Amino acid sequence: MKHFALAAVMALSFGGAALAGEQYVDETGFAVSGYDVVAYRALPQAPVGHAQPAAVPGQADITATHNGATFAFASEENRAAFLEDPDYYLPQYDGHCAYGVAKGGKVPGNPNLWRIVDDKLYLNITKNVVGFWEEDIPGNLNLSQGNWPSLDPQPASTRTIPDFSSPAPEKG
Repeated sequence: MKHFALAAVMALSFGGAALAGEQYVDETGFAVSGYDVVAYRALPQAPVGHAQPAAVPGQADITATHNGATFAFASEENRAAFLEDPDYYLPQYDGHCAYGVAKGGKVPGNPNLWRIVDDKLYLNITKNVVGFWEEDIPGNLNLSQGNWPSLDPQPASTRTIPDFSSPAPEKG
């Protein structure tokens, strides 16, 4: 009986590791508010303390579904790149705010408040929060990574992104 119980616990542990939590999806019905997650990699990254370039909107007729959410892309090439390696392009913490995760909760990530750190895409919720996050990116990432295992299985945020409105992807 002990062996069966141990095997069941191990199966659940390994099975849970392969599943990701829910992506944050706002009122547009798209992950990352319909912005192209692949396009971030081609944008020039501003130095810490400066605003990043605006995210690139996706098109409603160039999409892919991953982790139960629909992602939109600006081009078929970007869609193909995403399908080849979605984990490389996905925002961390299922599109939730990196600083929010550091503080122990799931709040929305704004697609225009982004930064790539150690080859991973992070979003934050407001410009003020970006300032707090950038005061100590390594320390905040350590907190986020420590908090994420307990936050990941929780439902995605249902909050609206403050001071942000997305036109949602349109037909190209």
